[in-house]
Amino acid sequence: MQFTFLFLALIMGGGFGFLISRTIDNSRFNSVRNQTNAMLKETTETAERIKKDRVTEARDEVFKLRQDADRDIKERRGEIQRTERKLEQKEENLDRKLEKVGHKEDELRHRQDEMDARAAEIESLIKQQVERLEEIAGMTREEAQEILLRKTEEEAQYIIGLRLKELEEKAKRESERKARDVVIMAIQRCAVEYSSDATVSVVPLPNDDMKGRIIGREGRNIRAFETLTGVDLIVDDTPEAVTLSSFDPVRREIARLSLERLIVDGRIHPARIEELIEKSSREVEEEIIDAGESAVLETGIKNIHAELIRTLGQLKFRFSYGQNALSHSLEVSYLSGMIASELGIDQELARRSGLLHDLGKAVDHQVEGSHAIIGADLARRFGERPEVISAIASHHDNPECKNIYDVIVACADAISASRPGARRESLDAYIKRLEKLEELAQAFTGVSKAYAIQAGREIRVVVMPNNTDDGTVHKLAYDIARKIEEEMKYPGQIKITVSREMRATEYAK
Repeated sequence: MQFTFLFLALIMGGGFGFLISRTIDNSRFNSVRNQTNAMLKETTETAERIKKDRVTEARDEVFKLRQDADRDIKERRGEIQRTERKLEQKEENLDRKLEKVGHKEDELRHRQDEMDARAAEIESLIKQQVERLEEIAGMTREEAQEILLRKTEEEAQYIIGLRLKELEEKAKRESERKARDVVIMAIQRCAVEYSSDATVSVVPLPNDDMKGRIIGREGRNIRAFETLTGVDLIVDDTPEAVTLSSFDPVRREIARLSLERLIVDGRIHPARIEELIEKSSREVEEEIIDAGESAVLETGIKNIHAELIRTLGQLKFRFSYGQNALSHSLEVSYLSGMIASELGIDQELARRSGLLHDLGKAVDHQVEGSHAIIGADLARRFGERPEVISAIASHHDNPECKNIYDVIVACADAISASRPGARRESLDAYIKRLEKLEELAQAFTGVSKAYAIQAGREIRVVVMPNNTDDGTVHKLAYDIARKIEEEMKYPGQIKITVSREMRATEYAK
């Protein structure tokens, strides 16, 4: 019973608690809903108030804009009215000016009529005077005009001739002075060395017994050496030395290098000779290409064909009067660029022409013709510019120079070849060249004496006064110059001076 009563009490307590909790929840919900409704009402009232404020502001803004627009319209109307008044005033001024112009035209027309009448009267008077003058002079007007024109033309020709002569002399002086300035400035800017050593053709030996080993049994070693190198090996009585002879400087260099290595190695037989010659050939070929590339890099020239670079490198082993051909080409390139700089023309094109001008010397022992023509053909074959080809072909004035770059390269070549220390020759060759100059001059009829001076740069010729006259002196100088050009080879130019002198001697007793 007690248990049942407790159980019922628990159930009743739980139900009562549930009812109490539901009552509390409903009251909270009503409170929240009331607060929400109050907030919504307040928000709605705020929005309405803001809306009314914005509408009022918008109306004020529209009213203000309308007032501004009305004010602008009034101002523009005022400007248009002022402009219209100005235009009306301008039209009135134009009308007045047109009226004045009309009056002036009438006045000018009247004056023109008066001038025409006076001109007719003057013309009539001139005609009468001309007729009177013709009667007095006894010749017609055309005849008088012809005489006057002839005299005027003669005087004009005389004056023009004098003026042209003065201008020609002045231009010649100015051109010579300017040319000297340009050349001197170019030379001063070019730092050059003296002539290089001549090519080595004599190979020293440690002793004379080495000659026999070089010749070999029944001459097999020397035959193999000459066949493989294409160079003549001369073994003579010169103590402890042999001589290499060939027109090809590259082959001579390969032979010299191979022979020196054979002498150091000591194993001299055909197989070893062939091995060392092949090795030397590869090294010389690499040296040739390096020399050509270095020359191109030093001068700053671009886009040169590889075959031209190789041919240019071969000039390293070519010498002329002790002057290395590659060094000479570099020097001519520098000088050409500097002369072009002084003249304000393309420096790179001038340097390119100067560097390649002696290209034919590398192969002139293989091809017939002058080195200038050979070099021009090589440049043309490998796509060089026409200006470069022309400069290469004409740098010795055959054919004649056609453009400014031809003249620049020819000048630079002459400067490089003829400057002090550029070239050298043996004493015997020097004396023979001077004797040859004097002999050529003395071979002409009427020449009394001939003297080569200034190291062969000038020759003074004295003619017999009784057998020649002043007119033949110039012809004799020209003939001697042409004869020297045909029969001699020399760097630069030679000056020929022919003098004729008459002396009268008497004695007072």
